Amino acid sequence: MKNLLGLVCLFFSMQLLAQQGPETIVQQQLDAYNARDIDAFMATYTEDIKLYNFPNELRSEGQETMRQSYADFFEATPDLHCEIKNRIFIGNTVIDEEYLTVNGKHFSAVAIYEVENGKIAKVTFLR
Repeated sequence: MKNLLGLVCLFFSMQLLAQQGPETIVQQQLDAYNARDIDAFMATYTEDIKLYNFPNELRSEGQETMRQSYADFFEATPDLHCEIKNRIFIGNTVIDEEYLTVNGKHFSAVAIYEVENGKIAKVTFLR
C-alpha cells in the first residue's frame, strides 16, 4: 500500500512540474510584457537570449541588448497589450498566436518560444 501511495504522489508531482513547464515561464513573460515591467520581463530570459525574425534572421542577441530595446519600447508605448488568441506547447516549445496593440495600432503575430532550464533561450517572430 505504501508503494502505491508513493507512486500516486510521484505521478501528481510530475503532473505539477509539467504544469509549471515552458508554458508557465512564457505566461510569466507575457504578464510582465503587458505590465511593461522590464525587470520581471527580462527575468524570464537566458543571458544569451536570441531573437529571430522568421525563418532565421538574427534580430538581437544577449540580455543587455534586449533589455535596452524593450525598456525603450515599454517607455514609448503606454497602450501596449498582447492578447493570446491560441497557444500550443510541445516539449520545450511554446507557440503563441498573438493580437497586439501598439500605439493605437493593432496587428497579429506569431511568437515561437524555446525554453531551456526554466528560461526562454530563443524566440522566433512571424509577422
